[in-house]
Amino acid sequence: MSTISIDDLEKVYDHLAESIDAIPVEKRELFLVKLALLSANQIQDGSVFLQLINQAKVFEN
Repeated sequence: MSTISIDDLEKVYDHLAESIDAIPVEKRELFLVKLALLSANQIQDGSVFLQLINQAKVFEN
């Protein structure tokens, strides 16, 4: 699997944060679910997407 450059990752983070902030609070969860499903469809590998979900569930203190 290829990786995204740090510069591109920062651009993605900034755009995602700005997009979330621009959405009404009550619609943010729906936006994130839609984004996740679109991402899963783009990846086209359910097992990879399940691994990504599990990685995202890990929070460090």
